[in-house]
Amino acid sequence: MQLRLTEEQKMVQQTIRKFVEKELIPLENEVLKNEREGRPGLSNEKMEELQLKAKEAGFWGINTPEEYGGADLGQMMMAIVLMEISKTFVPFTFGGSADNILYYGNEEQKKKYLIPTINGEKKSCFAMTEPGAGSDTRNIKMTAVKDGNEWVLNGEKTFITGGNEADFVMVIAVTDKEKGPEGVTCFIVDRDMGWKSEYIHTMGEWGPASLIFDNVRVPEENILGEINGGYKLGLEWIGFARWVVGARAVGAAERLLQMAIDYSKERETFGKPIADRQAIQWQIADSAVEIEAAKWLVLNAAYTLDAGEDNRHLASMAKLYGANMGNNVVDRVLQIHGGMGYTRELPIERWYREARLWRIYDGTDEIQRLIISRNLLKGHVKVGQFI
Repeated sequence: MQLRLTEEQKMVQQTIRKFVEKELIPLENEVLKNEREGRPGLSNEKMEELQLKAKEAGFWGINTPEEYGGADLGQMMMAIVLMEISKTFVPFTFGGSADNILYYGNEEQKKKYLIPTINGEKKSCFAMTEPGAGSDTRNIKMTAVKDGNEWVLNGEKTFITGGNEADFVMVIAVTDKEKGPEGVTCFIVDRDMGWKSEYIHTMGEWGPASLIFDNVRVPEENILGEINGGYKLGLEWIGFARWVVGARAVGAAERLLQMAIDYSKERETFGKPIADRQAIQWQIADSAVEIEAAKWLVLNAAYTLDAGEDNRHLASMAKLYGANMGNNVVDRVLQIHGGMGYTRELPIERWYREARLWRIYDGTDEIQRLIISRNLLKGHVKVGQFI
């Protein structure tokens, strides 16, 4: 059993950390200013410039197979990278990647959608959630009706990340309502086929979309995977995304905790730094312990995926604990900073608004608890076993 990073993993971690400190953290004030004025945190030009620098440093397609020009570093490395990149709220992502389910496309679909997405020529999004079917994916209402060599899609998807910017969507629709979850199919639908997106305003900087499909006609060849095989693809997409939330929470919480430690040494009350106060010390200690626990839950989920094993149970645990840990830590850090933490002079309030989302998207706390308890009660996972 190895509970330490390898030399290669340490090297990647330190390289990413330096990139974040040199290229991204200095942009935070600019990002905050842009967001307050209703503009995107980073312009497309700035994002491309940063991605080029990352590519030159060897970070292009971190988890993309080598045959598509990626580094294929694996899920463990991806978790480490996400923890480092999440130490800033600057909305940057490394280029050269695509949604995991897009690799299930046939050769023509890969040529038309996968490769352009990896190369940054197209943007995609995935749409399963509906106004009446969030975590309850078995209640999907969007229909796809066969008409000759085409399928006609009708319905609405909501809270879709990237839906306002996407050139195409991988959307789940009912193709055989008699089969329940086994009767849904995933379609690749170009925006110019007729679907429309509407911006949803939130309390944070996340700007999801509602996607409207009104008699949108999709050719037969745009089915992703197999007919009536969409539910499995949807679960695979969600399963991959869940532990990622935990990784992001760990990175943000580590940065926030360091801010609290630094501030507590500087801020004085009644002639002493607040770092000398037991109330502050305990908040710092609790945060450090919870961050460490969340980190290993995330790394275990990623390691299990690298080993080719089913990581869904671990992914739910990492998501549930990590998201709640992040909320606890940012709340403590804001409390330690007092009134200054509540102002927009510091980025804590921004992280506070963002962190609240972690407990909702990609499966709510309640859904994760349902999954975890069900696995235990049905004997899929045994208490005390290494998983």
